[in-house]
Amino acid sequence: MAASDNRDERPGGVAVAILVLLLAGFWVEFRHSAIAQPLQAHIVSAFLCLALLLAPLWLFGFGAANILRTALGKRWQRVAMASLGCLPYLFFSIPRHEFHWPLAAAMAGFPVVLAALLVYPPGEPRFNWRDAVVLLTIAAVLELRLLSPAWPYTGLGSLPKLYLADVVLYIYLVVRGIDGMGYSFTPSVRTFVIAAREWAFFAPFGIGLGLALKFIAFHPRLPSPAHAAAAVLVIFLLTAVPEELFFRGILQNLLETRVGRTGALILTSVLFGLSHFHKGAAFNWRYVLLAAIAGIFYGRAWRAERKVLASSITHTAVDVIWGLWFR
Repeated sequence: MAASDNRDERPGGVAVAILVLLLAGFWVEFRHSAIAQPLQAHIVSAFLCLALLLAPLWLFGFGAANILRTALGKRWQRVAMASLGCLPYLFFSIPRHEFHWPLAAAMAGFPVVLAALLVYPPGEPRFNWRDAVVLLTIAAVLELRLLSPAWPYTGLGSLPKLYLADVVLYIYLVVRGIDGMGYSFTPSVRTFVIAAREWAFFAPFGIGLGLALKFIAFHPRLPSPAHAAAAVLVIFLLTAVPEELFFRGILQNLLETRVGRTGALILTSVLFGLSHFHKGAAFNWRYVLLAAIAGIFYGRAWRAERKVLASSITHTAVDVIWGLWFR
């Protein structure tokens, strides 16, 4: 695996300032949305929970994991620190008097157990049975919606995914420290070119096959610039980055050490497609097929530069265009 990740990056003032601007934009949309209504007087604590979940996702893209890994020099310190993953839930639930000990204990202990599994005893750098257990556990928790009771309000369905994305980032960048993930948000012209190229390669399949299977239908409309920008931001941060982190940065990356580049690309794409089986039907085979094909091009985008940013941009473009004109 080529070590093209963000080992030499450090989060600076610009990264933090952009995060503040992003959160400000989310706050404007959040407090006027239907999501905020049932939260009533506790909208601030709910938004703080969202901010705590988004901060690692963003700052790790600018090297925050390097700082943590250096500061937490001993393995037991890195493992113990994983328990802080429960903080967003505490900020959300305590002000609303909806705190539940079992949920808090699970969200504090769950990442600790996974982190300990990966480092005691130290594992080999290649994909191994412990990686399989960790990744299958993460996927099962997400697909079975085991954390939904932590945020039991309409519109907050992305929060469990963000929590799990933070857990994955922490245990694989700070605790396990794998190479080649490419979790960096530092852009380059080549990154955007690769992302656009892979979107263009997928478009005939996504649109042509989608129309032929009657999975999509064209809806001519002209969304406002604000609506389009909000769609890009939300899909990028809440859908594309968490999914590309898991499937490309970690799964495809590690599988390459066992089955090679082509085998990893195909296997990861199939698994990515199968993860969409429940969208709208008991088994939505059309969605599975199109998602698996999309996964090929997302995987190519990641592999070309070994950057999660490239595949996340391609993924965002596909989902935004589908959501605005073909859903």
